[in-house]
Formats: sequence, C-alpha cells, structure tokens
Amino acid sequence: MIFIFVTCFSFILFFKYSLPIKPLPSWACEMRLLSFYFWKDLSIVFPSAKLFKKSLMSMMFSPKHTKKSSISSVSSITMSSSESVMTEGMMSLLDLPNLALECILERLEPDGLCRMACVSSYLKDMCLSDHLWDGHMKKKWGRIIGSAAYKEWQLHISSKMESNYFLGGEKKGLVMRYLSKLWPVMLVRSSSVSYDDSKKMEIASPDDSIVSCYRALETGKFWFPAQVYNRENGHVGFMLSCYDADLSYDSHTDTFQARYPPHGRRSAAIEIGVSWDRLRAPPVETSPHDLHISDCLNDLRPRDHIEIQWRRNKQFPYGWWYGVVGHLEACDGNENYCHCHESDTVVLEFNQYAPGSRWRHTMINRRDHREEGNEADGFYGGIRKLYHKDEISTWQHFWPADILE
Repeated sequence: MIFIFVTCFSFILFFKYSLPIKPLPSWACEMRLLSFYFWKDLSIVFPSAKLFKKSLMSMMFSPKHTKKSSISSVSSITMSSSESVMTEGMMSLLDLPNLALECILERLEPDGLCRMACVSSYLKDMCLSDHLWDGHMKKKWGRIIGSAAYKEWQLHISSKMESNYFLGGEKKGLVMRYLSKLWPVMLVRSSSVSYDDSKKMEIASPDDSIVSCYRALETGKFWFPAQVYNRENGHVGFMLSCYDADLSYDSHTDTFQARYPPHGRRSAAIEIGVSWDRLRAPPVETSPHDLHISDCLNDLRPRDHIEIQWRRNKQFPYGWWYGVVGHLEACDGNENYCHCHESDTVVLEFNQYAPGSRWRHTMINRRDHREEGNEADGFYGGIRKLYHKDEISTWQHFWPADILE
C-alpha cells in the first residue's frame, strides 16, 4: 500500500514540475466551441443551445474574469436558462403538438416541405407522408393524371423494384436503408450553397410513395399517358380533336413533350412545347385502338354536345372529336314540335367545317350503333355525351378562327 502511494505521489510531482505543458491558445478553444456546424447541429437536438452560445460568446469576448466570477456566471446561466427561454419566446418547432405541426406543414408548398424534411429524421417522416403530398398532387397534376397514368406508375415502380432486387440484392437494400437514416446529417451544407442547388438534392423516400411520383413527374423522368387537344401544334387536320399521347414535363419551360403513337406506316410523332390547357386525363379507360361502348345513345337529343371516336382507317388509333346533335332533315327545328329524339337515326354535326363539306355531318343508328364508315370518310366509333359545362367550354376554347373546308 505504501509502495503504491509513493509511486502515485512521485508521478504527480513529475507531471507537474518536470513536464510543464503549455495551455492551448485562446483562439483554439474559441474556434472549437464556436464552430458553425457545431452550434448548428447542436441547436437542432437541444433548442436551448442557441441561448448558451450567446452567453458563452459574451463571456469570451468580455474582459478577463476571475475564476470565481466565471463559476458564478456559468451557474447564473444555468439557473436562468429556462426563464430566459420563456421571456424571449424561443421555442423549437419540434416542441409543438403533432396536430399543430401538421397544420403548419399543410400550408407549405412542395419546395418548403422538401427543405423542412432536411431538418431532422422526425420532420422527414412527417414532411414526406402521403396525406400531405396528396393535396399537392391533386392541385397540380389532378386534371391531367388519370387512372391510366396511375396504372402506368405502378408498373414503373414494380419494374424498378425488380431491377433493384436483381442488381443490388438484399444486402445492398439493407445498406441503402441504413444510409437513408443518416441522410439529414450527410446533407448539411454551409450557407454559401444556394437554394437552387439544394433543390437538386434528392430526398430519400419509398418508391411507391406519392412524393416519389410527384418528383418523377416534376423532373420529367416519368412519361405518363394523357390526351392532347389539337395535336401537332394545331395542325388543320386535327382541329377540335383530342388524341392519346405519352407526356413528359419540362420544368424549365413549364410545358410538355408529347409522343404520339405511330399511325399505320407513319412513325411516332413528337411535339414539344405543349401547354397545360391543351391536356386532359382520358375521360374513359377505353384504349385508343378499341371501340368505346356508348351508353348514352337513348338520351341524345338535338343541341346536345358530344364527343365521338374517329379514325382515318383501321390501322390508325381513335381520336375524340367534338360535335353536336342536330335535327333530322324532315324537322324544322321547332322545339315544341320536334320528335327527333324518338327516331332511331341520330344526326351528328361538326360545325367547324363549312356547309357542303363531307365532314360537316354524319348519321348513326341509335339502336344498333357500332363502328360505322368507310375508307373514304373514315370510321366513326363510340360516343360520349358531355354533361358538364367545363368540358363544353374547353372544347369551345379551341374553336378555329376560320371555318374549315
């Protein structure tokens, strides 16, 4: 026991007097404690760290204090930290109840949600939840994204998951899931990084989530099926028509690129600069190569607005063309004496064409309507009756300035 005491006492004397160690310069401690990233990361975990930083800086840059005064200052900071937080109104966003926090996040735009998701793993899970992005999805894409586009998206993510499984294997999947937990720390950047650059950082999210679909649409990586009014920049041969196409969004021009399927021997046509007002989701799930089964034939009356399938020949896909129901030749058009709705024959008029044009009108059989026509005048298919004013006004918006021949 005496030997151990003597040995320890000798070591303490040797350490104190024989090997004097110079203290670190003051700037080293300041830089270590005042590091930008140190306080930025610490303030996320401990909201009161910002208050402690201010107090510590005032101590460092004030005249030198005695050891006794320094101890008392630190103790006073510790005693009054909670009171200072309350008086200054400093409160962390994460201190809010979940309901209040969700109300705030619901008011953020998509770019705001992405930036907020970079704060912490907890906020990431909230900001990337489907119920928040469902509203943004419907607001921007709901008018042109239909059931066909969602089915295409499901096929897209299924093929992507299969590809990742065979190429990466299960181990890689586990590693990526582990790294996704660390991404908020890995994405810390200095204040010199612009927001435009930060928007390009991809946020880890499940492939089958709504935010992944939203991001795929925004970046133009996902081509989705929709329909285009007056295709090929309003070509005269397609006025007041609507054709199926695959679309890709260009965020720089806020327009779309449309890729139309090939017609007969003609290769696929591509149109750029398609504006939002020329797009719509397919109103029916019928393929453009199939005949739409009409369910409105018995309800058709003169002056009703309709869409009808038409194709040049049987090698072409159908397009939807706008028209109205007209009166029979024997009817004078007087509504009080009109019995056109009782006839098996229905007159369809396309008033964008000049009187006497072979495209001006056609007739169909109300009782037994199937595809009707010939190689000269084309083939007329299924009919949709337009009940909503917004659909009718959209068609009339594209009415040509001049009568077509």
